[in-house]
Amino acid sequence: MLLRNGCFFEVTIIVGAPPFKKAAMASKSKTSKQNTTTNASLSSPATLTGAVHYSLKKISPRKTDNKSIHEWLESMKESSPPRSRRCLRSDTSATLEPETPDTQYKAWKARHPSALDNFDRIFEVADAKQIFVFLDYDGTLSPIVEDPERAFMSDEMRNVVKEVATFFVTAIITGRRREKVYEFVQLPELYYAGSHGMDIMGPLPQTSNGVKTYGTKTLDGTGNEVVLFQPANDITCIMDEVYRLLEEKARKISGARIEHNKFCVSVHFRCVKEENWLHLAEEVNSVIKSYPNLYATQGRKVLEIRPSILWNKGRALEFLIRTLGFANRNGVFPIYIGDDQTDEDAFKVVARRRHGLSILVSDSVKETHASHSLQDPNEVLKFLQHLVKWRKMSVRS
Repeated sequence: MLLRNGCFFEVTIIVGAPPFKKAAMASKSKTSKQNTTTNASLSSPATLTGAVHYSLKKISPRKTDNKSIHEWLESMKESSPPRSRRCLRSDTSATLEPETPDTQYKAWKARHPSALDNFDRIFEVADAKQIFVFLDYDGTLSPIVEDPERAFMSDEMRNVVKEVATFFVTAIITGRRREKVYEFVQLPELYYAGSHGMDIMGPLPQTSNGVKTYGTKTLDGTGNEVVLFQPANDITCIMDEVYRLLEEKARKISGARIEHNKFCVSVHFRCVKEENWLHLAEEVNSVIKSYPNLYATQGRKVLEIRPSILWNKGRALEFLIRTLGFANRNGVFPIYIGDDQTDEDAFKVVARRRHGLSILVSDSVKETHASHSLQDPNEVLKFLQHLVKWRKMSVRS
């Protein structure tokens, strides 16, 4: 769904039309000045005439799922557990369950078993299928850190992700600004879906495991040809305005940090004292209540301000599979690994498919639609190493 002149439009994606025509790109001086970060696009998106076709249908704005401020904070606490394993409370006002944390965690692990311990069994089903690998960034490929500007992935993790991408179509789907996560990862052969999938950039076929891609051709900051898709391109000016307003509010609260992710804005609570969380949440609410086309979602010590469009990480996953020509094929096996509440949309999509693997990265009890679990980024690294080894052995045999 797109926002045009204050109205919402639903996006219908149709796969199988003729290949798109090469777009003529006229670089605008204003655009080139703004796009100074790595992987900036050079021109306004051109009209697609190929495999992805947009049928714009005007619909009423969807009802936002904004929670009360207190519910935001309670949900944030639940999704941001301490590093020790703890019990999940069914009611936020209730005390801990009689069972010990270890007992609760073991029961949770029985429902969401380790993807490492069950690797061989899982990939008996995946053999001979087209595997797609989708990865969150923070808390999955990199550890959660107090300063989001220093969420660096290790060289070992980068190397294994690069290896994964030589065998499988690989995408990073993150709430971060696309350019920022590319700056962290620095692998041009991957797809990057920033702002929860509202800003997608992919490589051309020769750099993406031989799979044909569709979208708007453009160049990244280093001159490489890429394909770009931005379903919420019309709301960037609104997000710029909201970012400026939230920046002013954040200056009053020690530790508050505002991050502009192009199509969404993140308000980080991680370095804010918990007694000031309510004040910061009230300041956020005072801004977004003036924008009926925006709503807030909560994550791990973060509130994210997003446009009220029918687009999320799950939609981005579906879009990538469709545009790569696998919309109606049963032989697709998507793997999605993430650690946050926003990854649940993708977990639901995987769960609806006949085959696939959804993995929550967590060392504590959480409600989730993921089928399996890994404890931390170190286990994600081991899982990806297992995946590469398994594929290499399959190729030899």
